[in-house]
Amino acid sequence: MKLYNENMPAPNPRRVRIYLAEKGIEVPLVRIDMMKREHKAPEFMDKNSLGQVPALELDDGTVIAESVAICRYFEALNPEPALFGRTALEQAQIDMWIRRGEFIVMGPIGNFWRHAHPRTAKLLKQFNDFGESNREAAARSMHWLDRELEGHDFIVGNDFSVADITMLCTVDFGSFIGLGIPDDCANLKAWHARVSARPSAAA
Repeated sequence: MKLYNENMPAPNPRRVRIYLAEKGIEVPLVRIDMMKREHKAPEFMDKNSLGQVPALELDDGTVIAESVAICRYFEALNPEPALFGRTALEQAQIDMWIRRGEFIVMGPIGNFWRHAHPRTAKLLKQFNDFGESNREAAARSMHWLDRELEGHDFIVGNDFSVADITMLCTVDFGSFIGLGIPDDCANLKAWHARVSARPSAAA
């Protein structure tokens, strides 16, 4: 078994690394250098036709792509600690917040990264005005998240979950590309400090 991975700041491979660290599961990592376009090389595309990381290759050659799918695979094999929730309600809420993290928060951050950041300028055709327009959308999403976090230590309930992992990687990637947490988001900053202090956050 091996995990095709990319180093920081790539948010999706980091989601899986944090998850595995929380579980205490060790999986050999194979770096796929995205800035060198190794994820689009034919030999990797044979494993994941979308040319994306992370991708988990099992011992029989089966490949599972998509960070949440990889984490769910390990969750089924290693149910404790439960990072996808214990009750039906917790599981539904965690899934809801994973989607919100990916679409509401990561959506504008990803658009800015693709269309306005200098590191991606050589990789694709940018629409800079559109990219820059996502600064405001990213800030709005973080203000929304700040309000939702009022009175909560974690995204869902009283326990750290994949919802927190998703949001941590998203917020950190935003900071890396210049879309940091707004100064007036006290709840979001407190949550971020809390989850960043976990040893797994360094994975």
